[in-house]
Amino acid sequence: MKKILIIEDNTEVRENIEEILALDGYETYGAADGTSGVELAINEEPDLILCDVMMPKLDGFGVLNILSKKPETADIPFIFLTAKTEATDFRRGMNLGADDYITKPFLKDDLLRVIEIRLQKSERLQKKYDRTKDAWISFINEQKGYDAMTKLAEEYPIKSYRKKEELFEEGKLPRNLYYITSGKVKIYKTNEYGKEFILNIRKEGDFIGYSALIKGKVYNFAAAALENVEARVIPKNEFLKLFFSNQHVALQMIKMLADNVSEKEEQLLTLAYYSVRKRIAKALLFLHDKYLEDGQKQTEIRILRDDLAHLVGTAKESVIRMLTEFKEDGYINIVEGKIVILDSEKLDNVPG
Repeated sequence: MKKILIIEDNTEVRENIEEILALDGYETYGAADGTSGVELAINEEPDLILCDVMMPKLDGFGVLNILSKKPETADIPFIFLTAKTEATDFRRGMNLGADDYITKPFLKDDLLRVIEIRLQKSERLQKKYDRTKDAWISFINEQKGYDAMTKLAEEYPIKSYRKKEELFEEGKLPRNLYYITSGKVKIYKTNEYGKEFILNIRKEGDFIGYSALIKGKVYNFAAAALENVEARVIPKNEFLKLFFSNQHVALQMIKMLADNVSEKEEQLLTLAYYSVRKRIAKALLFLHDKYLEDGQKQTEIRILRDDLAHLVGTAKESVIRMLTEFKEDGYINIVEGKIVILDSEKLDNVPG
C-alpha cells in the first residue's frame, strides 16, 4: 500500500483529501503545518507528498527546500496544492524541485490521476535504474532537472519552423534555449568553402542551444529544421535563472554536455577509421534510433541524400551508391525516397 503525506493547514481540506485517498487504497498521513510535515516526511518516508503552499510556521516552499536537501527525502515525488496560480509561484516551486502542481479547487478524479501518474513514473524509473543507491539518486536528480526544464518551456508559446529554416546561426550570440516539441533538427557546421557537416540530429523532447548559453559565447554550430519543426523558445535570462538556482537542472545540463562529448568522440573515431560503406551503415542505424517512436520496431527514415552525405562526411553520389547496394543486399528498402531498415544486425556487422 502506497503511503501519501498531506501537508495542509485547512483541516476540512486535509481530511477531505485523506478520505478520498483512503477510499482509493492509499495509506495517508496528515500534517497541519509545514514544520510537523517535515518531521512526518523524515520519520515515515512516504511514497508521495501533497503540500499546501501558504501555511503557518513554515510554508510549502520552505518544506520542499528542506526535504530536497535530505538524501532520505530528496527523491520523494512532491506535488504542491495551491490556490495561487501566478507564474512566479509556479517558477519558484519548480526551481526548488517540485514535480507538479494541483490548483485548488480541484476535482477528485484530477487529484487521483496526478498522483497515479507520478507514482507510476517513480516506479518505472526505479525499476530501470535500481542498481545502487547512489546511481538511483543521481538519475532521479537528473530527471527532476529535465522535468523542471520542460515545465519552464511550457510557459512559452510554440513556434513553427519550415523545412530547412534555421533556428539559429553559427557565430551568433545566443538569446534563447530551444525545446523541440515535434520534428527533427540538424546540428551542423559549415567550413570556409561552404561545405556542411552534420554533427547531430535532435528530435522531440530534446533541448538545443544550451552549451552556448552556459558558456556565454557565440554558437559554434548552426541548427536547422530537417522537416517541419515546432519548438518552444525559452529566453536566455529565464533559462539561466533556473540553471543557477536549481541544482537538479545543473546536474542534468552537465550530463547532457558529457553525453555530447561522448557522441563527438565516437563520431570522430568513425570518420577516422571506418570505410564509407561502414560509416553509412552506422549513420542509418543512428537515424533509425532518432526516428523510431516508443513501441515501434520499424520506421521510415525521411532524410535528403544531401543531408545524409553531410552526416557521413562523404559525397552525395557515394551515399546513393551505397544505399543501392544495401537495398540489393536486403539490408534496407527504399519507398518514395524514404529508407526502411530491414536487417539492422547485418547493417551493424558491415565490415569496416
